[in-house]
Amino acid sequence: MKFMKMTEALAESNGPIFSLEITPPDRGRSVDDLFRVIDDLAHFNPRFINVTFHQPHVVYEEVGDTIVRRPKRKKPGTVGISAAIKNHFGIATIPHLICGGFDRFETEDALIDLHFLGMKNILALRGDPAPGHTRFVPEKEGHRYAHELVSQIAGMNSGVYLEELENPVPTDFCIGVAAYPEKHPESPNLEKDLQYLKHKVDCGAEFVITQMFFEFELYRNFVEKAREAGIRVPIIPGIKPITKPGQIRQIPGRFYVNMPTGLVNAIEDARTRKDAFDAGVRYAAGLVQQLLEYGVPGIHVFTQDSSEDTKALLTSVFTS
Repeated sequence: MKFMKMTEALAESNGPIFSLEITPPDRGRSVDDLFRVIDDLAHFNPRFINVTFHQPHVVYEEVGDTIVRRPKRKKPGTVGISAAIKNHFGIATIPHLICGGFDRFETEDALIDLHFLGMKNILALRGDPAPGHTRFVPEKEGHRYAHELVSQIAGMNSGVYLEELENPVPTDFCIGVAAYPEKHPESPNLEKDLQYLKHKVDCGAEFVITQMFFEFELYRNFVEKAREAGIRVPIIPGIKPITKPGQIRQIPGRFYVNMPTGLVNAIEDARTRKDAFDAGVRYAAGLVQQLLEYGVPGIHVFTQDSSEDTKALLTSVFTS
């Protein structure tokens, strides 16, 4: 199977493509559970599977007479899992690469590894603040902003490495970035956030995947404003089915997104867990249908580590 760049897949497709996003298992856990999730969804033929990357939690430990700083990742394995999925399932993967926890030299090493593994796409992100911190702090000689990471990847695509090399082989990554229909929580307003997005595109980003949202108008208005700002690359909507009452309370605070009253009432007024699940799937399916009618380039589903709600959503949309 030929593993394509996102831009190639979008160009050759006769309709919207479908992609998933998964999270690596916690340190010490098996990858088998994750593979079972993918097995459960593979017959829907996702063109890409995104694999998230997570900022390390830094701890300080006393070793003899010295205090040692030790970064610890709760969810390691992004590069390995990306390669395993690509080889085991024959599905192209899009590993996330973040600024947090890496300096520029470690970033270059990671990019070289991904290039050797035949990865064609990367989602370049700043990443969240480290666990236990309220603001993002870059590593010494690391990147503070996603556009800097995009620039480094684009530079390597042109054969520019951190040290001067003789006849270096360029990498060949298609670079994606994130966008926020309701604005990034650290941006003062949506207009400023669109300026930041435009800068990422100008630095070399070729496609965009949005943060989750729950109202079609948010995506449509965002795309229209992005086009007015001169952003011409594909903007793929990110969708998360909400099927449990706990998600109503947790997700808005964690991801800084708004949930419409209709969705909240449908979940909270459900008499049983199954009723809540079915109501959430119906809502997500209606949103996806609106997006498909609008002519989106693709649908990206935040699956994480469970296939149940994603499978129900895709069954509703693609078999109804």
